[in-house]
Amino acid sequence: MKEENRNIIDLFCGCGGFSLGAYLAGYKSVLSVDIDTTLSSAYTRNFSSSKLLNCDLAKVKTEKLLEEAGTEKIFGVIGGPPCQGFSTMGKRDADDPRNELIKHYFKHIANIKPAFFVMENVPGLLNGFMRDKLDKQLKILSEEYTIIGPVIISASKLGAATKRERVIIIGYDKNRINDFSQRDVLSLSANRVNTVEDAINDLPMPIDCEDGNYGWAKIDGRRKVSDYATIARQTPPEGCGWDFALEMFDKGYVSGFMNTIHTKSVQKRYEKVEQGAQDATSKAVKLRWEGQCPTLRAGTGSDKGSYQAVRPLHPEQGRVITVREAARLQGFPDWFTFHPTKWHSFRMIGNSVSPYLSKGILEFINSKTKGNEKNVSSLREERSSSPTKKRTANRLYA
Repeated sequence: MKEENRNIIDLFCGCGGFSLGAYLAGYKSVLSVDIDTTLSSAYTRNFSSSKLLNCDLAKVKTEKLLEEAGTEKIFGVIGGPPCQGFSTMGKRDADDPRNELIKHYFKHIANIKPAFFVMENVPGLLNGFMRDKLDKQLKILSEEYTIIGPVIISASKLGAATKRERVIIIGYDKNRINDFSQRDVLSLSANRVNTVEDAINDLPMPIDCEDGNYGWAKIDGRRKVSDYATIARQTPPEGCGWDFALEMFDKGYVSGFMNTIHTKSVQKRYEKVEQGAQDATSKAVKLRWEGQCPTLRAGTGSDKGSYQAVRPLHPEQGRVITVREAARLQGFPDWFTFHPTKWHSFRMIGNSVSPYLSKGILEFINSKTKGNEKNVSSLREERSSSPTKKRTANRLYA
């Protein structure tokens, strides 16, 4: 693919799990958009070459997005509209205004005219009132795009150490992308299944520190390092990484090890919970070394009561997992930083797309791009010239 055709826009970007997968698959995020300034605060640090726009996608015009992107040559659009109004883990409020953001997501796609789009969301999207909204929007886009899905894919199938299931919908322009089927997408898989042990067994103990300094701890190298952990320890692709974090990374320090203080009685209670079982009081599940992590939940922001989600328990130690352990399980590399506080860091991770999932899907789409594709043109150029018609990135996450 030519360099000018690698541009993507990430809508509802959050901290950047979807964008990270895109970078690893050979694309470049020229613009990422999110209304939540806290959840997207990590984006600017981790993607220094991408522009972040904090705005309401229900109100902003597509022309504004292209202006901020600095180009109308957009090859792909990715994103996961907020799911709180219809998630099966929530109250499924049909009147939640965030439910309408799916319509605006597809509206921007229709205006941008990318070669492809990928939408990610929770399985609850396929039930009840939201399925009707989704089908209506997909019917409109099907006049110009081949629609694949919706399909449900587990991040574990593409290499992450979590069983997190997500709905994936892909649309592609046959003029720029070679044909593929739903079966092709469902057949995507990693070379191996990774476990909790693969993901976190090499990490150090949490450290006592003030909540607000990112929780830097040194990776001592004395523990066995799995292939999964080796990938997590690699340097970022070009255009990614926070300078300060990379300096710490070069010295052997990684963020996210802030300790969560438990009373002695709680520690003893957690220690007694069998791996794979649930603590009767907190409802926290103890991870199994040979198993995979269940879906990590995000909790809520201050606008919804500031509720912290229940965190899994470490397989052996009487405590909940750290931010870095959660990040590893979700598939984030060690150079990636979140928030100086535990609460917002867990919200970022719980709301994110697993980079393993996004990289696998986008790498597949990249492989289907026509070798003799034309340059991606602006909508005005395309309409005026044709009739109307219905640094180590490639080795990472292998």
